[in-house]
Amino acid sequence: MKISITKSPVTLVFTVLGAVLFLQMNIASAEVSKPTPGVDNECARIGKKLSSVGYKECLDRDLRQSDSVSAQGAPILVKEYPPLENRKPMGRVLLVGGIHGDEYSSVSVTFKWLKTLDKYHSGLFHWRISPLMNPDGLLKRKSTRTNANGVDLNRNFPTVDWKVKSKYYWEVTTSKNPRRYPGPDPLSESESRWLYDEINTFKPDVIIAVHAPHGIVDFNHNGHADAPDKLGRLHLNLLGTYPGSLGNFGGMQRGIPVLTIELRHAGIMPSPGEINDIWVDMIRWLKQNMPEDGSTDEPVDLEKELRLAMGDSTLGDQTMVDKNSGDGVLGDESKAGDNDILN
Repeated sequence: MKISITKSPVTLVFTVLGAVLFLQMNIASAEVSKPTPGVDNECARIGKKLSSVGYKECLDRDLRQSDSVSAQGAPILVKEYPPLENRKPMGRVLLVGGIHGDEYSSVSVTFKWLKTLDKYHSGLFHWRISPLMNPDGLLKRKSTRTNANGVDLNRNFPTVDWKVKSKYYWEVTTSKNPRRYPGPDPLSESESRWLYDEINTFKPDVIIAVHAPHGIVDFNHNGHADAPDKLGRLHLNLLGTYPGSLGNFGGMQRGIPVLTIELRHAGIMPSPGEINDIWVDMIRWLKQNMPEDGSTDEPVDLEKELRLAMGDSTLGDQTMVDKNSGDGVLGDESKAGDNDILN
C-alpha cells in the first residue's frame, strides 16, 4: 500500500527558504576564504621566487592587502592576529621581514613564523606581521637590497637631522654606495611611509625586524628594556644605529624597543630546529620585557617630527632630541663588500 505524504504550502515555503539560506551561507563562506586577485597574484610571484615558501603556503597564510603598495604598485601584504575573547594580550608586536629585497631568508623565515601563529596563536600578544615589506626588491629578476627607486628603505625613516646626517653618511662614509642610498627625503618611499604609518596607528610595544646574513641579534632602545643575550644560536652584538634606520627611528627616537634578528645566511634557510629555537627564545624575551607603562601610547607631533628630520632650525632644542649621539657611524662602509654592512 502506498502512503502519500503531502507537504502543506507553509512547510514548502520554509523548506525553500532554508535551502536558499544554506546556499547563501556557503557562498559567503567561500568568498571570505578566497584570496583577492592582488594577494593571489603576489603569492604566485613570491612562490615562483622562493621555493622555501611556495604559492600554496603563501595563500594558506590568509594574508590581506594593506592600504599601501610598493613603488611599482605591488601590494604590501599583512596578517594580523588580534586579541582573543576573554584574554587581554600582554602587548602589541609589529614584525617585518624583507625590508631588503635580497635577504631571501628574512622573508621565508617570517612565513614560517606566520604558519606557527596560524596553528598556535593563543592571544598572548596582539601581532601585526608583514613578511615582505620590499616586494619590488625581492621580485626583480636579480633581487636588490633597495626598492624599485634605488632607495635603501632602512635609511629612509625620519630621524632627527636626517637631511644633513643621512646625506653626509651616504656621501662620505659609504662613498655614495648605491646600495645605501637613503633617498631624496625622509619617507620619500611608499614602503617606508607604510611602516611609518603602521607604527603611528598600530602603536606597537615592540618592533621586530628580520634581516640577514650576519648571524647576530641587535637591539635599539633608549629606555630600560633588556636586550636578549641570544635568540637560538644568534648572540647579541650591539651595533649602534645609522641615520634614517628603523632602529634609530623606532628605538632611539620613539622609544619603542626594536629587536633586529640577523639570520646567518641571506640565501640559505636555517634548519626547522633553528627557526623554532629563535621563535621560542623571542617569545620568552617578549614575555619578560614587554613594556608595562604604556609609553608607546604617548602622542607624537608628527609634523614637528618631520620638520626636525628636515633640519628645521626654528624648532631649536625644545622637543624631540636625537638620543643617539654616535649617529651610527661605526666604520668605513665604503671599504666593505655588499654583505659586510648590517641591516
